[in-house]
Amino acid sequence: MASGDDDDPIIQEIDVYLAKSLVEKLYLFQYPVRPASMSYNHATHLAARIKPKQQKVELEVAMDTLSPNYCRSKGEQIALNVDGTSSEDSNTYSTKMMDKQTFSSIQATTNTSRYAAAVFRKGELHLTPLQGILQMKPSFTYLDRADTKHREREAANEAGDSSQDEAEDDVKQITVRFSRPESEQARQRRIQSYEFLQKKQAEEPWAHLHYHGIKDSRSEHERQYLYCQAMDTTENTELVKTPSEYLSMLMPPLAEEKVVKPVGPSNVLSMAQLRTLPLGDQVKTLMKNVKVMPFANLMGLLASGTDSTAVLRCIQQVALLVQGNWVVKSDVLYPKNTCSSHSGVPAEVLCRGRDFVMWRFTQERTLMRKEVAAIIKLPPEDVKDFLEQMSVPRLNRGWDFLLPTDHDFVKKHPDVAQRQHMLWLGIQSKLEKVFSFSKDDFVPKKDAQMEPIHISGEQRLKAAKDNVREKQTALQREMDARKSKTSKPPSASGDANPLLQVKEEPVSDSEEPMDTSGSIANGTVNGYPNSPIMDPHNGHGSGHAPTPELQAFVRNTFLKHYVLSLSELKRLFNLHLASLPTGHAVYGHVTDRMLQDTILMSQCKQILLPFPPQSNASADEQKVFGLWESGETFDKHRQVLFEIFMKNFRARRNVIQTRLTQELGDAVTKTDVDRLLKECCTSLGGMWYLKGTVHS
Repeated sequence: MASGDDDDPIIQEIDVYLAKSLVEKLYLFQYPVRPASMSYNHATHLAARIKPKQQKVELEVAMDTLSPNYCRSKGEQIALNVDGTSSEDSNTYSTKMMDKQTFSSIQATTNTSRYAAAVFRKGELHLTPLQGILQMKPSFTYLDRADTKHREREAANEAGDSSQDEAEDDVKQITVRFSRPESEQARQRRIQSYEFLQKKQAEEPWAHLHYHGIKDSRSEHERQYLYCQAMDTTENTELVKTPSEYLSMLMPPLAEEKVVKPVGPSNVLSMAQLRTLPLGDQVKTLMKNVKVMPFANLMGLLASGTDSTAVLRCIQQVALLVQGNWVVKSDVLYPKNTCSSHSGVPAEVLCRGRDFVMWRFTQERTLMRKEVAAIIKLPPEDVKDFLEQMSVPRLNRGWDFLLPTDHDFVKKHPDVAQRQHMLWLGIQSKLEKVFSFSKDDFVPKKDAQMEPIHISGEQRLKAAKDNVREKQTALQREMDARKSKTSKPPSASGDANPLLQVKEEPVSDSEEPMDTSGSIANGTVNGYPNSPIMDPHNGHGSGHAPTPELQAFVRNTFLKHYVLSLSELKRLFNLHLASLPTGHAVYGHVTDRMLQDTILMSQCKQILLPFPPQSNASADEQKVFGLWESGETFDKHRQVLFEIFMKNFRARRNVIQTRLTQELGDAVTKTDVDRLLKECCTSLGGMWYLKGTVHS
């Protein structure tokens, strides 16, 4: 409250007390199958029991058999099926009619450390921590008992007169089997199995309870323990914690919660939990679940700002490059000491068969299932599993590789592609020995071949020399043309050696940060070496000018979002391209440089945010642009806001409102401020940030 924020005034102060009398005894019951207006508070409760260690509760509630909604004949039929015609004390329904219902509990959550029951009295709030939150649902175990009775009657009828057969001593052969030592993986599977959990639940005995109604005197007496009993002792001190300490008490760090988190099934992938793992484990988990993925998609699933070089190191440990895409390694899917769920084939044999399928897909895009099965000689179910993991069946065409060839990745990362190529050569030699085939037995289709990856050192050196020679020739011709057009004598440092004056650099799609001043210094324009000099008035330069369609897209996008980082604009542009019909190429080849020049030509400016040094935002995320002029009077409000953020990457609302009043006068209303913040900013922790510059 030291900031003087008028939007969040203190209305009332309430004393909070912690009641400990019912700690480890208080449970919250929920009835998800009944509306709140139809509670069981006034129903007759016949019995109650609990298993404290498992937090398992059962309640028996009487049914109103005199209700017009009760079907008497159906109730009698159910009782007959469950108990039969005998009259015993152990019968489930002693009245020969289904006159009661059992409710059984399941845990709504395993961690109740952040939940408490609260009562408010005379300006005081009393909190009691909850031991458990249980959902009570109807139990249908009586149906199991009815099935058991039915099977017993059938067995008795089929027995007949088999007494003579039972009297005879038949000699039977006995097979003795010795069980193998249980592995750690098998033990973990057994512990997590449904049968083991059921056995563990059955071992704990029931503790029988007495139920007291909501208006019973004993209930009223116990209800008083919800209030703190020692309010005048010295233990009740005032809370003296800083806001950050109090926040950490309310929301403990994730590391403290790892112990109590329930272990989910292995095939369920939570992105929130995934990003708490180390980068290598994240990549391994993603590849194990997805199995085939382009590198660009993998980067999109990881947290923004993740280093692509580190991801490349991790992906090569758990996947192999096939058709420019990454396919998870076989030993990741089939670890040692495991076997096929279909046929029981050991993991080592499965890995060899799957590696053969992957290697064949590096040679061509389509495989025939029969040809593969004839070589690897594995059961049809396992072969089908291999193919389904990385391909799709086509009618009368076999199995096509799942994804199109990613030539862009191979061009951008030739060193990785070369390393993977050498790795596949080693795998191929091993497969040839195991399956007794030659690579000449498989002639890949010409159109399915990827571009050659292996380039010798001599070829690289020759190509580099030819490239330099071509550039020198082109520069010399350009300088000769300039000499013929001008009468000025050549300068000592200019024409004597043109290669010392002009530095030729390759233009790539990945650009350096832009200088929004647009000045030309040290051979750069807008911060780019040898960039085309763009005239902001006519939009043309010595390079490729942006198309009108690209200018319209950028303009319309900023009129909708007002503030965008370069990373977010590229994402929106890619989504827009994906929505276009096939073959629609009106935008041409759009580079990062062209996109940024188009932004500056669309009445937008770069906002030079002073990001903190510890910020993990990528270079494209730190390039933030805002709509400077849209033709409306509200442009002045946005310009003032952008100037505020050029001094600090975050600001408080009262600071923004004060600055707007100073610049634009008292005509600035609360509605104007609300609109401005809604259009351009996002709130986090009481501070306001430009959109896209912070991730909550």
